[in-house]
Amino acid sequence: METMTKSNVKIVEIKHSLVPKKWEETVRVVGMSECKEVALSLAYAFAADDLACYLLNTDDMADLSPEEKWRLHVDMFTYIVAAHILNGEVTVIGPEYEAVALWLPPGGVMDDWWTLLRSGQWRLWYQLSAEGRQRYYNEMLPLLHHTKMEVLGEHDDNAYYLVYLGTKPHARGRGYARKLIQTMIDRADAEKRPIYLESSSLANNAYYQKFGFVVKKDVFLKRGPTPVQLSIMVREPQPPATKITNNIITTTAITGRKSKATAAVRMV
Repeated sequence: METMTKSNVKIVEIKHSLVPKKWEETVRVVGMSECKEVALSLAYAFAADDLACYLLNTDDMADLSPEEKWRLHVDMFTYIVAAHILNGEVTVIGPEYEAVALWLPPGGVMDDWWTLLRSGQWRLWYQLSAEGRQRYYNEMLPLLHHTKMEVLGEHDDNAYYLVYLGTKPHARGRGYARKLIQTMIDRADAEKRPIYLESSSLANNAYYQKFGFVVKKDVFLKRGPTPVQLSIMVREPQPPATKITNNIITTTAITGRKSKATAAVRMV
């Protein structure tokens, strides 16, 4: 509500919002009751992603309307999110699920029969076209599985796997993705575990490098007219670096987070 004083100064009444303020600032883990909302957010985040388009823009799906392709795109993410809620960890930030991260913990699996049934992933076989099934089941999944084993070697079962990290287009630039990834970096560093991911754009590569990720190799999906490149990136666990300044010990992780503790230090 807005009123005017005699001096023409506007007085604005600020109303309290029912949206929990901590949702703007805090990373939270979601359960199955929020699966559809999370999946829709990821669908918007990856609407123009090269890999997502590669799986759905096949010649034998040319007769599908844009609306039908969109529904299939959302369905795919619904199954994937459900599987990670069951066997992994799904974290979000923002009052409307503005940013989402899907994590597979060390030793976690997504392809057991129980998860395939409960998540609805089994439906995807019947929803994809023949070429879509070839690209998803016979090309992409085996390539990603074998590449992860090759790159991580004996640490394959010891690493956190960032399967998806996405932000809705209107919410980019607010630091949401940084908070999601930093939360897991802190945990992985504390446990001395690496983090593994596949990046589908060069711009994302540069972003992940700011957190200490290193490109290990590039792989390509080649069944379409234009190959889709995926950069395999790994972040090794990093101990905090300690420096002493003016009798204060400052512990700074590689990613920039700081904690301070006073100490009696003789400066020379």
